[in-house]
Amino acid sequence: MEKLKYACVGAGSVADYKHLNGYSKVEGVEIVAISDPDIEAAKRLAEKYNIPHVYTDYEEMFEREKPDLISVCTPNYLHAPISIKAMEKGIHVHCEKPITLNAKEAYEVIESKNKYKRKFMIGLNNRFTNESFFVKRYIEEGYIGEIYHVKTGWRRRRGIPGKGGWFTNKKLSGGGPLIDLGVHFLDLVLYFMGYPEVQSVSAATYSKFSNSNSLNSWNYAKSGDGIYDVEDMAVGFVRLKNGATIDFEFSWASNIEGDYNYYEILGDKGGIWFKNGQLKVFSEIVDTLIDIVPDTNYPKSPLNEFEHFVDCIKNDEEPLASAEEGAILMKIIDGAYESSEKGNEIVLG
Repeated sequence: MEKLKYACVGAGSVADYKHLNGYSKVEGVEIVAISDPDIEAAKRLAEKYNIPHVYTDYEEMFEREKPDLISVCTPNYLHAPISIKAMEKGIHVHCEKPITLNAKEAYEVIESKNKYKRKFMIGLNNRFTNESFFVKRYIEEGYIGEIYHVKTGWRRRRGIPGKGGWFTNKKLSGGGPLIDLGVHFLDLVLYFMGYPEVQSVSAATYSKFSNSNSLNSWNYAKSGDGIYDVEDMAVGFVRLKNGATIDFEFSWASNIEGDYNYYEILGDKGGIWFKNGQLKVFSEIVDTLIDIVPDTNYPKSPLNEFEHFVDCIKNDEEPLASAEEGAILMKIIDGAYESSEKGNEIVLG
């Protein structure tokens, strides 16, 4: 079979270490081009991955190279227009998270996907880990029972990405850690639960570290005295129509002991606890409480994010991390920001 032609829009770190690295290892895929307004950044990655063509204009790249699929690895405000333009050109899209700046744009992406009959997947890589594969199957096979409450979060002691850059500019990013980190773990727990319908969300956001110059443990550099108009912490509570609830907290900076990400899933037959890659299961057998530590090194997850998307294109299947689920997630995030601004719970339509 003829190889699929792949191109990457964006030449930052997520393009380098994730998308180009991933697709370079997939059989049946040929990396033909990369585009970025920063031509030197694009050239560096072109040399690293032996990419023959470099562009500063992604539309010119679409016209000249006619790729079968692309990755969108740009600031958030460009996700929707680039994805829509690509699908108009008959190109399948693997877009980094979040899907868009807001739910309205997400539904525009869905409309374009359906109109042009293209495959679209969000780059939510946490779905593709061995731990996530185990948890999803464990829940689906009934070991947890009815899930009634979930807690999740990702907290950093100091990890504000590029103060004064696009991450801290709401017009370009859509928000702070809620839309940056929160999309990963809110998506993950909703995915485990089967993406149930959402009733309402209540949230609060805080911006307390815009003037902090302490060591940034994630090695993010400051970008001068640019805009910082997003939160550095968001907390909230989601009610689902099935009666279950989700408690969340996400921060780029907090005065805590150290960084951690986690989820805790409570069911009437069992519970699951995950923190910084460690997984435990809690249950009861013959009237005795038991703790289980699954060996998630075996079996390996059958899903690889990049191979999965290529298989979906070749076999005309719907990918995981769909645009439709991305729109639901963005409705929650939109509602959380609105709730924080208005100081009350927001009922989602």
